[in-house]
Amino acid sequence: MRRDPKNTNVIVGMSGGVDSSVAALRLVEQGYSVSGIFMQNWEDDDEHCTARQDYKDAKGVADKLNIPLSTVNFADEYWERVFAHFLTEYGAGRTPNPDILCNKEIKFNAFLDHAQEQGADVIATGHYAQVGYLSDQVQLLRGHDNNKDQSYFLYTLNQKQLGATLFPVGDMDKPVLRAMAQDAGIHVHNKKDSTGICFIGERKFNSFLAEYLPAQPGDIRTDAGEKIGNHNGLMFYTLGQRQGLGIGGLAKAEETPWYVLAKSLSDNTLIVGQGHDHPMLFRPELHSHDMHWVQGAPPDNEFSCTAKVRYRQQDQKASVRVLSPEHMHVRFKEPVRAITPGQSIVLYKDSVCLGGGIISDFNHSVGKEVGKEVGKEVGNDIGNGAGYDAGNDAGNAPAAV
Repeated sequence: MRRDPKNTNVIVGMSGGVDSSVAALRLVEQGYSVSGIFMQNWEDDDEHCTARQDYKDAKGVADKLNIPLSTVNFADEYWERVFAHFLTEYGAGRTPNPDILCNKEIKFNAFLDHAQEQGADVIATGHYAQVGYLSDQVQLLRGHDNNKDQSYFLYTLNQKQLGATLFPVGDMDKPVLRAMAQDAGIHVHNKKDSTGICFIGERKFNSFLAEYLPAQPGDIRTDAGEKIGNHNGLMFYTLGQRQGLGIGGLAKAEETPWYVLAKSLSDNTLIVGQGHDHPMLFRPELHSHDMHWVQGAPPDNEFSCTAKVRYRQQDQKASVRVLSPEHMHVRFKEPVRAITPGQSIVLYKDSVCLGGGIISDFNHSVGKEVGKEVGKEVGNDIGNGAGYDAGNDAGNAPAAV
């Protein structure tokens, strides 16, 4: 639904980054009545939090655009709705995506409610995504820039939320956006993109996690069951991880690199094998729970589409079978590497994001074979937890939009 800019009050979530700054710039140029709000979602009482500098940057941009900027503190909501869940899932051996949960609970829930209380007709953010309309349905579309598309992180949005949201930079390429910011004299035009989990900042992930969850060292075993070392705690390791395993110089082993294949929660064992394309890293199917459909319902009980099981992954051809309102089964045309329970699978039909869910288990036949190899019943444990792809998943999520 197209809105008349002159009669539309827009509140922009301004993070101090270039994306949300250009979002505000474009809305001002288009004639909207624009104001900004800076969200503080984490208490900034430590050296690793950049909130104070980010606010200064947002204020500088707002002053440049001659728009008002206010602040709102969602730290309590973030702790209760996002961070507590993050810790619970890690403690259970799963891998949540806090960026997706932040969008669901904070940016398009608490912030949207707050903005509307302040008189906003719509909100706007700097996400690289687009909104489309089909009859009376609102569609979530991929961003124009394939390298920056963030629809993966927005699949939990519903019709009401999408209908009250603008994505002013969703049709732009990032280099063009930075050039526009520079031409407009916006001082953050060359500010580094924020990546990673916002509440961790620049500190090491392992050190941060150890502050909240006790580490439990245990054995490292090969896929044949041989003990070859010790790990520092299963929560510190990533399915498919190569670096930081501390394995080397084994007399009978080839020089091929070692990778994390699975985690056995029942006996606190890290299972490793050699080779980037080790067969235990590939899964032909998965189940998911906590399903959300952007248009309120799936397109059919069975349908074909493409899917992503991590951000910036190439689309994978898939067949979907809806098992219940909350669950689905997905089979891929080709096996997919390093599927991680707790992360999200997001479904697409061409440029339209259909929805998604939380990856809940693996192909159990594969898990049972693993159990036979190591002489332990690890099939179910592997299905319940597989490592955190902090570098390639949440670590690549642009946090400041």
